[in-house]
Amino acid sequence: MENKEKTNIMEKRKLSGDSKFVFMLVSVLVGFLVGAIVLALAGYNPLEAYKLLFQGIFKRPKNIGWTIVNATPIIFTGLGVAFAFKTGLFNIGAEGQYMIGSIVGFIIGYSLDLPPILHIIVTLLLAALAGAVIGGLAGLIKAKFGIHEVISTIMLNWIIFYFNNFIVNLPRFKEPNSMGTYEIQESARITLFRNMSENAPEFLRNFFKAPIHFGIILAIIIAILLRFILKKTTLGYQLKAVGFNKEAAEYGGINTNRKLTQSMAISGAVCALGGATQVMGYGYSISILASMENFGFDGLAVALLANNNPLGTILSGFFFGGLHYGGTNIQRVLQVPSELINVIMGTIIIFTSIPLVFKIIKAKRNRKRGAKND
Repeated sequence: MENKEKTNIMEKRKLSGDSKFVFMLVSVLVGFLVGAIVLALAGYNPLEAYKLLFQGIFKRPKNIGWTIVNATPIIFTGLGVAFAFKTGLFNIGAEGQYMIGSIVGFIIGYSLDLPPILHIIVTLLLAALAGAVIGGLAGLIKAKFGIHEVISTIMLNWIIFYFNNFIVNLPRFKEPNSMGTYEIQESARITLFRNMSENAPEFLRNFFKAPIHFGIILAIIIAILLRFILKKTTLGYQLKAVGFNKEAAEYGGINTNRKLTQSMAISGAVCALGGATQVMGYGYSISILASMENFGFDGLAVALLANNNPLGTILSGFFFGGLHYGGTNIQRVLQVPSELINVIMGTIIIFTSIPLVFKIIKAKRNRKRGAKND
């Protein structure tokens, strides 16, 4: 009997996973269909536009490399958001946590004189710590004062946004006659194969013309680690229990306030690593911002598309990175506005989030029924 029950449970999980994958695929196709309709209404040939989109991603090895570069920061923010979602928290502060990571990554990468490997490790650790502090602060505010994390993280986003511009304008950091800072030291840089040998295969030489960096490897490692934490550890079980039903978790002896803070701290640390690796591997500096860079908000979309699965976030991150980079090819050749690419991505997310909306409605109804029964 026990074996039959286990088999039934495994079959149900498999069917659930298959249905989620099918729904995600349908969402992507619907997004492209709506994008095609909008392109046609705007007077563009959808087939030609999509051909240019995929050529922009796959035509040359360098294009594939740039897709990875574009995908890396949103994979980090997507992983951070997905982890928070799994534990019942809506971390809309991924943008601010990304920015604090880039700020700390720059300051440490520029200011400290350390040996290469040690400099990289210290920079990454301190950036992650800064993100954990910002994320954990939002969790603590919710735990102690009941203020929803959406409100506190939005406020923190803007505080960090202006803090970024303050740091850039400091005479110690600002490069004269520019809108940005000096570049970080060589010992803190993580770009891969910057001096590729002339004897290397042509594909690799072209592929690494894009500034691919260690961040993508770190993102994959963190995705595996987060999945392990959620699936195999007591901490993961407790965090998910709090997210599923806070009252029941408290009744079971779990310190829910502490777990809320821990969850947001881990989420913030992961998002901050996205900012740090972008500075250390690609930009090497930070600039005055006129608006949010949207890496955190793209991370929200990536997490939703992946159904908050850490490993699925890697794939959806590559997909969004490809849309961003390939979309520039459509803009360049057909003069298509960049907003049309956002229409495609937005439509995909709308359809992907439909099951989440129904889950929220169902959860609210169950709570009301429980309250009535009491």
